[in-house]
Amino acid sequence: MMEQMPIATLSNLLSTYRIRLVSGSPRRRELLAGMGLKFSVEKSAVKEECPDSLPRHEQAMYLSRLKAQHPEHPMNEGELIIAADTTVWQGQTVLGKPADEADAYAMLRQLSGKEHYVVTGVTLRTTEKDLSFYEETAVTFAQLSDEEIAYYVDHYRPLDKAGAYGVQEWIGIVGVKHLNGCYYNVMGLPTPRLYQELKNFIP
Repeated sequence: MMEQMPIATLSNLLSTYRIRLVSGSPRRRELLAGMGLKFSVEKSAVKEECPDSLPRHEQAMYLSRLKAQHPEHPMNEGELIIAADTTVWQGQTVLGKPADEADAYAMLRQLSGKEHYVVTGVTLRTTEKDLSFYEETAVTFAQLSDEEIAYYVDHYRPLDKAGAYGVQEWIGIVGVKHLNGCYYNVMGLPTPRLYQELKNFIP
């Protein structure tokens, strides 16, 4: 009988690294854990601002690089930082995290019945090298009534989410009419792409 070779899982490939996720997002923590990785979490100290002249995919990568390279996150040998930032675009307008419930309501009215783009930039960094990439997903909402928007904002309080919504929550379940691209990217971390990039990144 032929002896079976052990599967080279990502967790095995990264077993010699101390993985550090620089993000305050509980969705990213959940998704990275779902990939079978063990990691520590560090909240980003970056003020999420970047030059308006950058195209949308460059803005997301720019912010992820800032998080990965911030002086409050110094690196030691054998460590791997994963940092990410997600932006939501309606036309040429970027929709960040809402300031309050009224702002969240206004954002969702703006997205209702229209297509928008969710872009996540990711940066991988060790003491030897770094890599940045992005993933973009087009999302179309059905027409949402004012009552539906108010229900979501009141019950789910999406103030920590770019674009004022979580696709995995009620409004995504009942309101997303079409999605073109990676679903997990809309949650905040493009895990299939990240999986491939990590396999190529590690020597």
